[in-house]
Amino acid sequence: MKRLKISLLVVLVVATGIALLIFKLKDFKRNGPMIYGVSFNTEYAYYLGFDIKNIFNKILDEWNFRYIRLSAQWDLIEKNKGQYDWQDLDWLMDAAAARHANIMLAVGHKTPRWPECHAPTWTEPAGTEQFKKDLENFITLVVQRYQHHPALETWQVENEPFLKFGTCGTSSRADLKTEVVLVKKLDPAHRVIVTDSGELSLWLHTAKAADLFGTTLYRVVWNKMFGYINYNWVPAFVYKARLWLNGRDANTAYITELQAEPWIPDANLIDTPLSEQYKSMSLEQLQKNIIFAEKTGMARAYLWGAEWWYWLETRGETGIPNYIKQMKK
Repeated sequence: MKRLKISLLVVLVVATGIALLIFKLKDFKRNGPMIYGVSFNTEYAYYLGFDIKNIFNKILDEWNFRYIRLSAQWDLIEKNKGQYDWQDLDWLMDAAAARHANIMLAVGHKTPRWPECHAPTWTEPAGTEQFKKDLENFITLVVQRYQHHPALETWQVENEPFLKFGTCGTSSRADLKTEVVLVKKLDPAHRVIVTDSGELSLWLHTAKAADLFGTTLYRVVWNKMFGYINYNWVPAFVYKARLWLNGRDANTAYITELQAEPWIPDANLIDTPLSEQYKSMSLEQLQKNIIFAEKTGMARAYLWGAEWWYWLETRGETGIPNYIKQMKK
């Protein structure tokens, strides 16, 4: 499987190289400057030992982000069937609205952050009719609760639904379509985005699955078979070409997950030495990622790693947090 993915990427690079020459993809670009946003996950913040309000206030007031991706994480909100805890998400949405920030809110059972699938323990196995019914009920409640919230800008339905990553399998195309239709029917006023992997997918079934399209963009990752894998050799036109070939305009395409934190061998970040963390994410690598993101021509990039930047700052490592602070967003 790994060799197949590598072979697929090689073919993709060759094909998009030809496309660059033929279709002059240098002209396939956004209308204005790139907008930078950030993702934030409450569960990960709690794992690192922080008060989510402290980090989120820093995101808004010191780092000055005005485009933020959050998740309505099913297993946190409905831990017990029919019992809902909206406290954290309500606070985040209200705090964003108070600063006139714009929220992309992810719904579904596969939402951002490891282990990717966030279904409560009480649900039936994914894919069963009862699971689908319970998920539809939860999505409906989330949309009804926040569709008129002043901070809401965009709905994200599932996260990389066709990528087998984390502790769950993939969604079917029919199920994804059902969820997108449900969200749009409940809330026709807000656009919907569907996301995919920037490294392991051709985007054939996601690029035009909704109003907007989002991709990951990772440059240094770790794999248990190969160790650290560096994607710095992959040119930006690979992203442009896939958008063009799938009929997606660059101005309706976002980098929803731009790597700005380490990808480490052990998921336990707290006990991983900084020397190991910096192998996949350093200030130099972050700057390279920002430059590369600009070259893709996409309209926005949501940085991935706010919780880690805050963790660094609490340990006196201020290089990356200070860089984030001075970025033009």
